[in-house]
Amino acid sequence: METETNNIPAIEFRDVSLSFDEKRVLSDINFTLKRGEMIFITGVSGSGKSMLLRLAIALDHPDSGQVLIEGRDVGMLDEPELLEIRSDRMGIVFQEDSLFTGLTVYDNVAYRLDEHRVAEAETAKAVMEVLRFVGLEQEAEKLPAELSGGMRRRLEIARALIGWPSIMLFDEPASGLDPLTAIQVLDLIIRARDIYGISSLYVTKKLDEIPYLATHRAQKSSDGVAIEEAFQKSTAPHTRVMVLDAGRIVFTGSAAEFEGSSLPAVTRLTHADNGTTISSFATSDPWDKTRRPRERIL
Repeated sequence: METETNNIPAIEFRDVSLSFDEKRVLSDINFTLKRGEMIFITGVSGSGKSMLLRLAIALDHPDSGQVLIEGRDVGMLDEPELLEIRSDRMGIVFQEDSLFTGLTVYDNVAYRLDEHRVAEAETAKAVMEVLRFVGLEQEAEKLPAELSGGMRRRLEIARALIGWPSIMLFDEPASGLDPLTAIQVLDLIIRARDIYGISSLYVTKKLDEIPYLATHRAQKSSDGVAIEEAFQKSTAPHTRVMVLDAGRIVFTGSAAEFEGSSLPAVTRLTHADNGTTISSFATSDPWDKTRRPRERIL
């Protein structure tokens, strides 16, 4: 049965279209997110990236076509069934701050488990496990206002990772962060993806994030978990780039194919100023305060 489940795509869009006020937002979207795969979704503002994520987690429904989550057509499910899928199988990190400002770090992470009346001891174990994973176990009793911007973003990720969902959706999770903090967040996402085999959709306009996430992977070692650059295609993580333009998929391919593409919709992105360049870091601990950037060799 496990083998059969692993063969079912994490997410599948079949001929999906969506309009608002007679304006077409998404048109004829077809793609499959395989198990353990990360798909980068990029495009200019207003191209439909965030709306695609909302459909992927069934917060909205298409006008036509099907969205399947682990083989289940979400259009055929009632609200309790959708809530169960979102709670048990999926996590999402929006670019907007969605923390509960009146709750501690611990209670923010525990909120979903408390809603499902999970036993207190089991909740405590799960919460502290994910807080250790994101490096916030010492801040468990603090309020969000007492955290830095990077810590708050890591807390957002911890909330989404509670229970270790099989599918994660990221909507520009490193947006607005300084380069050092951004690389810490990217390393955290790499660790979750590779160590726990999470399938993910990753929306970004910062194109320098794509080659980093596509060429670095997390490896377990005797010292813990190391983030290493994969110099060979055979050892690189399973990733693809998907470009949206005016609500349509206009490109799908590897990160290298994306960077070398001459399609107008792609070159408008790759030849634009896309913000701060992120350097790579030679350390296995993303929370090490002594870590320093080294020049990336391109």
